[in-house]
This record gives sequence, C-alpha cells and structure tokens, in this order.
Amino acid sequence: MRWQLASRAGALPPYDEALLRRELDLFPEWYLGRHLGFEPRPEQRQAMQTLWRQLIDTCLAQPRVFVHRDYMPRNLMVTEPAPGILDFQDAVYGPIAYDVVSLFRDAFVSWPEERVLDWTIRYWEGARRAGLPVDADFADFYRAFEWTGLQRHLKVLGIFARINYRDGKPQYLADTPRFIAYARAVARRYRPLAALARLLDEIEGVQPRAGFTF
Repeated sequence: MRWQLASRAGALPPYDEALLRRELDLFPEWYLGRHLGFEPRPEQRQAMQTLWRQLIDTCLAQPRVFVHRDYMPRNLMVTEPAPGILDFQDAVYGPIAYDVVSLFRDAFVSWPEERVLDWTIRYWEGARRAGLPVDADFADFYRAFEWTGLQRHLKVLGIFARINYRDGKPQYLADTPRFIAYARAVARRYRPLAALARLLDEIEGVQPRAGFTF
C-alpha cells in the first residue's frame, strides 16, 4: 500500500491502451493459435475485440497508481521493516486494482474464493483509511478487480505459451489450467462476458499441438 501511496504521474511509463491491447492479443496469437491450433470463427474474433474494449476501458477508468505488473508471492521477500520486492523492471503507472488481483489470484498458487474475497475487502478497507482513491462502494471495486484480473489472466495464458514455443521453457504451461479456471469463473459471473465463457468452454477439450510435453 505504501508503494501505491508514493505514486506520482510521470515517474513510470503509462499502462496505456496500446500496452493493454498488445497484452490481450497474446491470448489469440500464442495460446489459441500457437498452443492449441485453434482458429476462432469470425464471430468469436469479433466477440474478443468487443471484450478487449470492455477490459481496456475498465483498466483505463480506474485511478492510477504505481503498478508492479507481477506482484505475487514469488517476487516478495521477508525483510525488515517491509517486504523486499523483486522483478520490478516492468513497473508502470496504471489501474489501482492490478497489483491487488495479481497477488490474490496468483500465477502458481490458488486460494479459495472466500479467502480471496476476504483479503480483497481487507485491502479495500485499508486503502480507504489510507486515502487511496478506491471506489466508495466495494461492489464497484470488486468488479474492477475481477475485470482487471481477467485482462491479466488472458495475457498470462498468451505469455506462458510464448515462453514455451519461442523460448523453449515448457514448465510454465503446467499452470495454464489455473488461469483458464480464473478466467472461466469471472466470465460466468458477468453477463457481458458470456461470449468469452462460451469460447473457454469450447476450447476446454482441445488438445495442445503435437509435440508439446510438460
């Protein structure tokens, strides 16, 4: 939270529309196309572009703070007086919910939804007391939390596939089911995301390209 309170415009690159869109486009290019060999139908591509617009707008509409972009337990160290933070070279100035959802919906560990909800409420309450510009209504903040997380989940699916096929590091793909589960849960909770829920259901049974092994 102290990291967010120290935020100021112009100190870090903006987490702007172009970057958010490039990240989302990794999902159809690398996860669907390269990993699954799945070619979305025209109506599915159109639905993804509509969804990209909604997710980008959700991110851009939020108050802006310093964003680590990979704020998760593996990048935190026990130190005094505060956690040491690793892997911050890609930090940007962007949506306030981003690092919160990165931490609570982790890339390598999944927690029960009830615990994630409780932690998110505790963050929101602490952020309000600290004067951070979170929504006055928790329901609004939680929706932004979930939709911002969905942008990240889709991005990570694309990144993990790219790391395998481009960089020869297959171990990350073992965690892709976690991100599919995250994305499916969010997509099923919100009516505007129904097309994504249907797409994720359709690709569930698609096998990775021949030659892939964990």
